[in-house]
Amino acid sequence: MSKRLGRGLDALIPSLSVSEDDKVIDISLSQLRPNPYQPRKTFDEEAIKELAESIKQHGIIQPIIVRTVLKGYEIIAGERRFRASQLCGNATISAVVRNFTDQQVMEIALIENLQREDLNAIELSLAYQALMDKFNLTQEELSMKVGKSRSHIANFLRLLSLPEDIKNNVSRGTLSMGHARALAGVKEDSRKKELAEQTIANEWSVRDLEEAIQKLDQKNPMKTKPSSKKRDPYIEELEESLRDQFKTTVKIKQQKDKGRIELLYYNKQDLERLLELLKQFA
Repeated sequence: MSKRLGRGLDALIPSLSVSEDDKVIDISLSQLRPNPYQPRKTFDEEAIKELAESIKQHGIIQPIIVRTVLKGYEIIAGERRFRASQLCGNATISAVVRNFTDQQVMEIALIENLQREDLNAIELSLAYQALMDKFNLTQEELSMKVGKSRSHIANFLRLLSLPEDIKNNVSRGTLSMGHARALAGVKEDSRKKELAEQTIANEWSVRDLEEAIQKLDQKNPMKTKPSSKKRDPYIEELEESLRDQFKTTVKIKQQKDKGRIELLYYNKQDLERLLELLKQFA
């Protein structure tokens, strides 16, 4: 997952790795507070217990990263290690103190969870929306930062328009991201809720739900939205492959048998990086 992260974030944020040159100190757990921009709202208790057992045997292998705040320290990266240390009954934890802006703190929290794929679909949607709102980013700018297509960002943001009870089911895993995307395309909230309830009760697959929606549309042709032209799956697969290779947003614009490939860069350094990669194919 980490290889798909955008170069925009990488360029904005100093490395989160700890080197021999870093000063590691022991900080009292009572002086630490979680990252307020942490997009993850739920933590896997079993995973925390397993990490706590590892810490009991081997200690903290990788120090957490914090920043100084008015009353103590704020965790930038390593909240799971912090929670596991609390579970162990430890009084202190190894940490490296660094200076980060609010924007960097927010972006780091998103990166850390993206790398482990810890966020559910709703948490990720809220994280994307929070970044856009707080720092006045467009979907296109956000897509460049996280190395995802604009359509990927748009699909997640659409989930935020779903009724609360459906979003809660997505967060719990009762409904999948595929179910949520299908329901987001239904106009009336009452019908969304009805279809969601049927999906859960009958354990419908995404395909089953899509067929149920299609049947409803056939019964109500006036309410059916104009179908948008679907993109060639082969082109989408190529875009994904190129995003992995160049670690940036890639767009393939196709017109019959010809077209163009666009590579997006965030700053001058990122442009130079892409040029160096392209030279390898010359």
